[in-house]
Amino acid sequence: MYQDRPRPITPDALPEMITRYLTAHRAHDTATAVTAFTGDAVVIDDGNTYTSTAAIEEWLGRSATEFTYTIHLTDAWQADATHYNATQHLEGNFPGGAIDLRYQFTVRDGLIDRLVIEP
Repeated sequence: MYQDRPRPITPDALPEMITRYLTAHRAHDTATAVTAFTGDAVVIDDGNTYTSTAAIEEWLGRSATEFTYTIHLTDAWQADATHYNATQHLEGNFPGGAIDLRYQFTVRDGLIDRLVIEP
């Protein structure tokens, strides 16, 4: 499976669409963040699945207003040409106050096709 041998990369070596999403997400810029996804993309976060850019846009908008938090990209990995992982450290007023989340990206045709977010 593709996750068997990920190799560390510098965060600036992540593909443009992932960097665009991460930067926009950090800035709570939902309109820009959603442009990084394919039309039929899937996001899985906190046990919920969001399919399509409309559902992803709604999820991003809700997550940007539900809590106040800061995000810091701490690590990046590449498994192969279409699979990347990024670890982000979040601190804020959500339960627990701090967490490291792994963002697992699958890219297709220059856009994010699948994103799984988990601790």
